[in-house]
Amino acid sequence: MREVVWGQDPELLAQTGYTQAGLFAVEVALFRLVESWGIRPDYVAGHSIGELSAAYVAGVFSLPDAARLVAARGGLMQGLPSDGVMVAVQATEAEVLALLGEQVSVAAVNQVSVAAVNGPESVVLSGAEPAVTELVGHFAARGRKTRRLAVSHAFHSGLMEPMLAEFAAVAQELSYATPRIPVVSNVTGDLAQGIDRPDYWVRHVRQPVRFAQGVRWLHTQGVGTFLELGPDAALSAMGPGCLEPDTGADFIPLLRRDRPEVATLLTGIGRLHACGVPVD
Repeated sequence: MREVVWGQDPELLAQTGYTQAGLFAVEVALFRLVESWGIRPDYVAGHSIGELSAAYVAGVFSLPDAARLVAARGGLMQGLPSDGVMVAVQATEAEVLALLGEQVSVAAVNQVSVAAVNGPESVVLSGAEPAVTELVGHFAARGRKTRRLAVSHAFHSGLMEPMLAEFAAVAQELSYATPRIPVVSNVTGDLAQGIDRPDYWVRHVRQPVRFAQGVRWLHTQGVGTFLELGPDAALSAMGPGCLEPDTGADFIPLLRRDRPEVATLLTGIGRLHACGVPVD
């Protein structure tokens, strides 16, 4: 992974077998760094593969078991046909489901999934390219913003189903523990239940990422400061839109693409300190 993450071939890093392992490595490394500075989270959460990182640092897995699950997840997905697409759409989940239920072809109904709910009017559609294109076209015609994502596969869609049985077999061979830090679930958008069982991680592959619900639930629990541990500020950009305006919540990324890592990291830690979080 070191040679790939810090290598010169962006196409190689874009292959999900490397992408997922790379994200896990960077996220865990950042967690251990801020942990060494005395920073302790009240909750942990992630987005898709990020929830596996969150579960590991919360104590659900040993490092060898977490690494094995990450490698299996990315490797099995990499082995699937790369004929799917993912498109971010300015729409509510209810609008998408209504359109699937009433106004589009049978092919689209069977071949398109809501892969993520990233905000009140921000969803990601995933599935077979013709069917996704058809559905996206309905929203584009209404003036809604759409953006095709640069991904290798259609994650969190029915196109993932051929790898689920083999992934489940790997998950069943691992050891699990009750998390020491509460984990917020992508599957339900609130406190994770059953995260210490293999079947949870199989459902996690297939079900939508309920990021928006997770952010709202955390805010209802009194969380006002969100620290993003990852290679860019994608979640910090989406987070404020999940809450009502003027909530006063702070979303702080520790890395940003194309910006100096040390300066960006220390600026983020300074912001965290200014929000009242103790830093040693």
